[in-house]
Parts: sequence; C-alpha cells; structure tokens
Amino acid sequence: MLRRNEGRLSAATAPVVAGGPALLLIAHGSRDPRHAATVAALVGQVRALQPGLEVATAYLDHCAPRIPQVVARLTAAVAVPLLLNRAFHAKHDIPAALRAAGAALPVADVLGPSPLLLAALDRRLAEAGLDVSSAAVRARTGVVLAAAGSSDPAADAATRAVAAEWRRTRGWAAAEVAYASAAGPRVPDAVAALRAAGARQVAVAPYLLAPGLLPDRIATAAEDAGADLLAGVLGPAPEVARLLLTRYDAARPATLAAPARTA
Repeated sequence: MLRRNEGRLSAATAPVVAGGPALLLIAHGSRDPRHAATVAALVGQVRALQPGLEVATAYLDHCAPRIPQVVARLTAAVAVPLLLNRAFHAKHDIPAALRAAGAALPVADVLGPSPLLLAALDRRLAEAGLDVSSAAVRARTGVVLAAAGSSDPAADAATRAVAAEWRRTRGWAAAEVAYASAAGPRVPDAVAALRAAGARQVAVAPYLLAPGLLPDRIATAAEDAGADLLAGVLGPAPEVARLLLTRYDAARPATLAAPARTA
C-alpha cells in the first residue's frame, strides 16, 4: 500500500538537527558512467532541499567510493538505499556490506511504493510530451510501467501494485507491467496487451532510477513495439529527492546519537 502522508517534507517543514546523523545514500553502482552522474545529480537535489544535512554516497559495486571507505569517516549516519523495491539488494547485499565494514547503522526503508514515485512518473511522462493534466488524455492512454524485474516474487508483486495504484489514481485507460530482466512479460507484450484493451495511445515509463543497460533495453523494446511515447528514467526528479529525505527522517529519530561503527 502506498504511504499517503509522504511528499510533505521540505527544508522549511523538516529542519535538520545540527550535528545529526549524515544521510548515507547507498546506490548499486554501474559500469555506465551515466549511473554515477545521475546519483550525483540526485544528491545535489537532496542538498538543495536540506542545506544543513551532510550527504554521503557509497556504492555496492562497480563505482567508488565503496561502503567501507565512506563509513570510516562518518561519526553517525542513516543508510538510505537508493532502491525501489525490497528485493535481494535491500534484504541481503546492503546489510552484509555494512556488517563487513563494521558499521552499525540504521537502514531506512526502500523508496517504493510511494505517491512521490507516482508523481515522478507523471513528471517524466509530461516531459516526454504527454498532457498528464488532461483527464481525457489519461483516459485514452495506456501506460507500461517498465521495471528491472526481480527473482523475488514479493518485489514483482510490489511493482504490480504500483502500476495498479497509478492507474486507479490517475485514470489511465489501462496499465501493464513489463520487465527488462528476469521473467516476462516484456515491453512488447505489455504494449500489445494495452492495444488489445483499447488504449488509443501507449506510453512506456521506466520504473528505474538511472540510465544504463536495462533502461536502454526498455527504450529499444518500446521503439520496436511501436509505443507512442517513452519517458525518461526517474533520475534526479525532485520527488525522488524528497522521498530520500522522507525515508531518512523516518529512520532518524531514535538514532541521533548512534555511533556509525562498531568497536
């Protein structure tokens, strides 16, 4: 279920306590340089919203710095995963990496699901040329929520719930989920299903945070399938930055004096 009270955090309404824990953003990492550039842009958005907050970034793989390098210099921090679903990276990789680094940090919840992510999806569709403010346009448009896909059934179920909520709250003609990896359906399957359901136009919206192999695969598939519109990845959308602060804030109250590292 989406958390309805999110999206209200701002620099004015949620001031950072001086000397409070840093926000340690933990991203997956990629060999594609666009990934790290997008993470840096998102960090810039977070710092703009909360100028008094220390924000640090660490990566699980491919990119530097890694978690041990970063936690070694932090007095206190809240780890915030840059992940949409609670799948293997959130359940296993991040806790294991923190333990290996000797870091006893609180770990915030993953980003999804959230109304802020739906707003970010709307933003990217609008930027791609869809009049999302028009109920008539939405009523004739089918949307494909194109995600990475996971071997974790709960994670895929969460993505399907996001698509259902997006359709219900926005009034899309229909909504389908497609995956760029793992099991299907793929983007062409979802586009065909929307056409069969009577959608007069089809928009593909990547449910991904940064450019890379999977978003490129989605873009190619959308073009090959004859989709009418392709949105950009969520990236450094203002809604994503606010959501990171929401997750940080929810994990922060009991940890203001917590040390970042174990003995």
